[in-house]
Amino acid sequence: MRKNQIKRILRIAFIIASIGSLYFVPWILVKAWILPLPDTVQEQLDEAIDFGFDGMIVFVDKAGEPAEFYAAGWHDRENKIPAYPQALFKIASITKLYVAVAATKLVKAERLSLDKTLADYFPELAGRIENSDEITLRMMLQHRSGIPNFVDHPDFWIKPPKSRQETLEYALDLPADFEPGEDYGYSNTNYMLIEDLIGKTVGYPHQQYIKEEILIPLGLKNTFGSLSEVDINDVMSGYYVGIETDFKTEDTGLMLATAEDVGIFLRALNDGSVFNEGEQEIYSSVYEYEHTGLLVGYQSIAKYYKDMDMVVIQFNNTTNFDGYDWNLSEIVYSRIVKILRREKSS
Repeated sequence: MRKNQIKRILRIAFIIASIGSLYFVPWILVKAWILPLPDTVQEQLDEAIDFGFDGMIVFVDKAGEPAEFYAAGWHDRENKIPAYPQALFKIASITKLYVAVAATKLVKAERLSLDKTLADYFPELAGRIENSDEITLRMMLQHRSGIPNFVDHPDFWIKPPKSRQETLEYALDLPADFEPGEDYGYSNTNYMLIEDLIGKTVGYPHQQYIKEEILIPLGLKNTFGSLSEVDINDVMSGYYVGIETDFKTEDTGLMLATAEDVGIFLRALNDGSVFNEGEQEIYSSVYEYEHTGLLVGYQSIAKYYKDMDMVVIQFNNTTNFDGYDWNLSEIVYSRIVKILRREKSS
């Protein structure tokens, strides 16, 4: 059989397989992907609301140009308050970027060491976390520790923890996911322990250290360490598909911020202005420069595009962990970036 015939058969087989795979993809994702690209970011947000998101906020920082703010849908569905760009949002795992910067600053100041072990810093956990005498701070920052992720415990969602200690208990006395440094495994437990280590090192809550060393120097007045610091009415409501509960009152202990504040921080992280001398080299060896966040009722994406010198932050307040909302959110985000890229090139 000739090569061109083989190629033709493989091409046909690929097309058939691709068509068949569409039966397993929710059609709303296909629709969101193939619809003609709108002319503006605002039109894309309005389209996203039609896909089922309750509310959405987008912040765009183009270097040398005025910041852009967008919102659509509801800030508070029950009280019919429209979404607005200045709302506070639970940024979930984007918090890890701030924690990693804070840890970096302490390492540079020689108050922490990347090569000291979990057992060194928390001897009381030595018998409860496997390989604690081999797991270093560096591994924890890089998610290469093998410490189980507390949210993966089968009882975590059945009996939600009511305190920090209860949360940690869901990761204790379990086999390691892998040998330290031998693999990558995203684990919220790593960063909860690092937060506690920061507090233990400085002698006061890690949120206060982050405020003093990161938020105040950057002029971030709309970023907070916990729900207790804010007016609940300023927080965007969070919804889970099929449940009427508004999840904004659930205190997760993670940070809240406006999209603009996250955008300012992300630019400072990427251009290095959040760091003092010698800190960025340390940070680059242990963590990343963008992040996403996911909580019940809250999804967030924060990225910097070097080729456009542009920061794009997206918040949306509707989740369904068993569904496709995260994929839909990523599609909407990618289309917004395409619109912005088109605008920049025109």
